[in-house]
Amino acid sequence: MTTLIRLEIVRTLRNKKFMFFSILYPSMLYLIIASGASATDKVPGTDLTLQNFYVVAMASFGALTAVLMGNSERIAKEREKGWVRQLRLTSLPGRGYVLAKIASAAVVTLPCIVVVFIVAASAKNVRFDAWQWLALTGAIWAGSLVFAALGVAIGYIASGDAVRPITMIIYFGLSILGGLWMPTTVFPDWLQTISKWLPTHAYAALGQSIEMGNAPQAKDVTLLFVYFLLFAGGAAYLYRKDTLKA
Repeated sequence: MTTLIRLEIVRTLRNKKFMFFSILYPSMLYLIIASGASATDKVPGTDLTLQNFYVVAMASFGALTAVLMGNSERIAKEREKGWVRQLRLTSLPGRGYVLAKIASAAVVTLPCIVVVFIVAASAKNVRFDAWQWLALTGAIWAGSLVFAALGVAIGYIASGDAVRPITMIIYFGLSILGGLWMPTTVFPDWLQTISKWLPTHAYAALGQSIEMGNAPQAKDVTLLFVYFLLFAGGAAYLYRKDTLKA
């Protein structure tokens, strides 16, 4: 299992186009969105300015993009090319395959998050205490593992032709409804109720709590942990099911 994890990480780092896009894409989005955001106006219901809100939102969105889009499409293609079939000939357990994919995705998300923070601090003069920058990096990085596991599961549910549209629907749905593109406080009450139970809402809430100088709420941490177990368990099950089918 350790060997596969190392191999997956090396393969990810060698994919320069994917790394380039994943690292620069969220930073560019932040600059575009934050350029029109007020440095003093606050998000309704919070003490966060719009610029600060979008620091966490775009860092989280970028991490989501890297792990969800990258994992799902790569796995679907590997299944078509026979790479996964070769792994089935080994003694690799389902959890080992899932962990390897999650680990390789985590390599991409860390620089993606850090670059967004550097751009926000240098271009928009966003300022936090040192502990907040470190806590934000750790929280957003750790939270991205939930969506890395979801990407693995989608890669096993969808075929190579169908994986992109299915992933895009889930990707945009979670991003918009979870509050990564706009504050959920502008939603109707019924939609806010739904949004609060989505993993992306809890994911963004981790960073927002830290920005306001607080510890992440237990509900958000618990919700993300439950989603991680659900997605990772489902991915491992689908891997084993695909193995038995072959």
